[in-house]
Amino acid sequence: MFKIGDHIVYPMYGAGIITEIVEKDFLGEMRTYYNVSLPYCRMEASVPVDNTERLGVRRVIDPVRIGEVITVLKGDTEPMNPNWNKRYRENTERMQTGDILEVAAVVRNLVRTDRLKPLSTGEKKLLSTAKQILESELIYSGGYTMEEADEMVETSI
Repeated sequence: MFKIGDHIVYPMYGAGIITEIVEKDFLGEMRTYYNVSLPYCRMEASVPVDNTERLGVRRVIDPVRIGEVITVLKGDTEPMNPNWNKRYRENTERMQTGDILEVAAVVRNLVRTDRLKPLSTGEKKLLSTAKQILESELIYSGGYTMEEADEMVETSI
């Protein structure tokens, strides 16, 4: 169980901080929720405590793992499905795992693909979301500013 002040990652939204733990009525049943501030995407979220594992909510990575993220970003581009629709679905599934290394691979692959041939509108939005998720976790893990996290990602790719 997390506590107020913990830095967590909410897959598909990014990293944030638990601001409070509250009881709320949901369909006549009292449930406990984490209220999470997700500043990078300018959002507040309520996450049911009993669903955190199923949703893939986890602690922000330890700063020593940032090197692993950089290694993935610098790694070889993986072959991707030529059909943009299937590629989009596959990348979305990778991001939903909540694994920062999977998110880093999606960012790397989409940035490099975009450099060769412009991405579709949907994939551009997916890339933006993936970068937001990745950079928000780097900010909390390594104590970087938004600009420093973005520069780290861009220069590593």
